[in-house]
Amino acid sequence: MVRGKTEMRRIENATSRQVTFSKRRNGLLKKAFELSVLCDAEVAVIVFSSRGKLYEFSSSSMLKTIDRYTTHSKASYGSKKPTEQSIQQLKSEAASLAKKIELLETYKRRLMGEGLGSCTLEELLELEAHLQKSLSNIRVKKQWKLLEKISELEEKERMLFKENALLREKVREYLQVNAPERVVPDVQACQNMEVETELFIGRPGTSET
Repeated sequence: MVRGKTEMRRIENATSRQVTFSKRRNGLLKKAFELSVLCDAEVAVIVFSSRGKLYEFSSSSMLKTIDRYTTHSKASYGSKKPTEQSIQQLKSEAASLAKKIELLETYKRRLMGEGLGSCTLEELLELEAHLQKSLSNIRVKKQWKLLEKISELEEKERMLFKENALLREKVREYLQVNAPERVVPDVQACQNMEVETELFIGRPGTSET
């Protein structure tokens, strides 16, 4: 099967554009990793999506690689006087970045429910779909967290029941060994005891004959 050649232009469909971005981003990062391993090269890749999300790969330290690049750039191009063409190119790049930042800020405000007056119906529908997807992801994450917390509490409850049972057993064993025996009087024996008394009936000073 012959694979068709992809035309190098912006993909208009938002879903297709996101799918293509994910596939090619993963392929780029994979190739960067392979290059660093196979050729022992110091590689750093930085990618920003159209929504401003950062993706990066570095074979060592990203900051270290950037510092090394900056030092090398200064050494290589520091002595060269910028031409009019390079200045115009830098201005064009700066204007393009400023435009992208402005678009991102506008999109962020719209997600927050601000500045919707100038949106078309299609843009509003797209925003609604994105918000519903984000809300669904948040709910799934929240449900997972709740289940995790419930499982944790159930495990804690089982441990407390186990500890309680052990304490009850220890108390029972302690009472069996150390509790003094109670002395209960023998009521029947008390009833059978003879009580001797010296009882004399008569006048005082006389004795029974």
